Formats: sequence, structure tokens, C-alpha cells
Amino acid sequence: MSKAKAILLVCLLALLGAGLWLAWTLKNSGYSAREKPGRLEAFVAEHLRDLATPATAKSLKNPLNPTSLNIAEGRDHFADHCATYHANDGSGQTPIGKNVYPKVPDLRLADTQSMSDGEIFWVIHHGIRFTAMPAWGADDLDKDSDSWKLVHFIRHLPQLTPEELDQMKALNPKTKKDLEEEAAFGQFLQGDDAAAARTDSGHHH
Repeated sequence: MSKAKAILLVCLLALLGAGLWLAWTLKNSGYSAREKPGRLEAFVAEHLRDLATPATAKSLKNPLNPTSLNIAEGRDHFADHCATYHANDGSGQTPIGKNVYPKVPDLRLADTQSMSDGEIFWVIHHGIRFTAMPAWGADDLDKDSDSWKLVHFIRHLPQLTPEELDQMKALNPKTKKDLEEEAAFGQFLQGDDAAAARTDSGHHH
């Protein structure tokens, strides 16, 4: 047997072994996000961003300058679109962020901050398969200024101020309950006492 055929055979056997292991794992324990993963799965999950980002992305340059306006617009976009998963401060400490697998990363830490601007942009724009990270931004790569502004804001996360966090809270998506309470309060301001009573009773279940 030639050396090339031997290497091919070893690769095929390794793939077969991995397939059998995966089938056995799914049959016996399912694929719950609550379960502690094995070493192989944990390794893959920890490196999904690297695996999902092509080498060419690393050299992409942010076409926008890190002006106060661009950072502020990135912050507002993050609060409205990303904070449900990542939290306003980028910690990932949200009900969704803590209960998906792979876990939502803390964007303030070196694992993210050490990525190039192009790599961060690529993850935002294209998303990552088999995770909770969807693709965002304009379909046209060259016109996706929102994602480049998000890159600037993600760089800014370690220096986020309490005042900025307060501003972001006002932009976070509202729940159905929030919207109902706002509507009832608006009716109360217009003289509808019954609406006020309904709002107040909702706080004492």
C-alpha cells in the first residue's frame, strides 16, 4: 500500500470513528444545551469563531474612523439588536446568553478584543453556524456600515461608562408587559383611572 493510500485510510477511519462517537452520544444523552460537553465538543465550541472566519477576514480594515459619533451609533445599534444576547456591557450575562451552547462570550475579554477588526466584522456580518449568532447587516459587504460601527463599539466595551449603560437601557427592546404598562400609564395621564388600576395591580401578583 502506498503512503498516500495509507494516510487516506487513516483519515477515513478517523472520520468513521468520530461519526460513531457522535451517534452514540446523541443516542445516549441527546444534544441538550444544559449538558456539560465532552472535551472534543468543548474544543470545537471554543474555536467556532476561528473556524467560521476565513483567513482573508483578518486583513480587512475598518473603513470608518472611531469617532465619537460612530461609536455612539454602534452603541445604540448594539443596545437595540445585540444586548438581548450579549447584555449592554457585553458580558453575555443574560437569560439567553447563559443558556445556549456554546455560551455567549464576554466581548470585553481578550478572546474577542485580540481579534482583528476584520475578524469581528466577519462574525457580525456572516454569523456563525450551529450557534445563537445570526448574520446581521446589509447583504452587500461593502455597504454594511452598521457592522463596522459595531466593531468600534465592541472595542469600546472595556471603557463603557455608567452613563452610557443608562442610555442603552432606554434603547433595549421592550417586552409585551413593558409595552402594556406604558400604554396603561399613557391612558392614566389622559385621565383613565381604570387603566392606572390595571397597571398597579400588575405589580402585585
